[in-house]
Amino acid sequence: MPHNNHNAVEFDNVTYSVNGRPLISNLTFSIQQGETLVLLGRSGCGKTTTMKLINALLMPTSGEVRVEGISTREWNPIKLRRQIGYVIQETGLFPHFTVERNVGLVPALEGWKSDRIRQRASELLHLVGLDPQKFAPRYPHELSGGQRQRVGVARALAADPPILLMDEPFGALDPVTRLEIQREVRQLQQQLSKTIVFVTHDIQEAFILASRIGLMHEGRLVVLGTPSEFLQSEADEVRAYTQCLQAGNPILANG
Repeated sequence: MPHNNHNAVEFDNVTYSVNGRPLISNLTFSIQQGETLVLLGRSGCGKTTTMKLINALLMPTSGEVRVEGISTREWNPIKLRRQIGYVIQETGLFPHFTVERNVGLVPALEGWKSDRIRQRASELLHLVGLDPQKFAPRYPHELSGGQRQRVGVARALAADPPILLMDEPFGALDPVTRLEIQREVRQLQQQLSKTIVFVTHDIQEAFILASRIGLMHEGRLVVLGTPSEFLQSEADEVRAYTQCLQAGNPILANG
């Protein structure tokens, strides 16, 4: 696929409306290859809508989203989604599949041989801190919430996609497990150099994970910059968040 100036994803004046009401308005920004961009904002600000435009679950009302330099309108949606790992809060694991089969789902769809799938599932379970011998034969209901999220991350990485979308994946976890997995994801990112787009309303999570933070408010991007640039911003919405950070305030994390 052609690459465009090392940008993995580009939004070019993108608006997405439902019944004439814009959920996001005039978004123009780029996501660089290998960075972790955290989309931060309150519920209903347009974060998840923005993410769904990347893997063509939604199409822009106007403007253009490009992945690997190609408009999402021109991509075959199935091929596009196989370039993109997707991790959501409820993991979406198939309850009647073993952990190994859940992790190997996309490689199986890609026609990989079963030995190679088994080896890949084993590698990835190791990578996310689960012993394959112990966990590969289990079913999702036999796992804790934190273990299910780890399997969800492993599954998203299985076919080695260049881009990973993570939509509030750790929101339902207890604070200790959540911090552990945030740190693991940060380590994984250092090892694998994926392009990650991570949606959260938790400012502390954003600061642990982000190379850049995009703060959204009422469908617009208020600030886009490094964590230190974010802290220097004068925007009111930034202040609301930095006060939470300074207070170590859990209110927004439970938003």
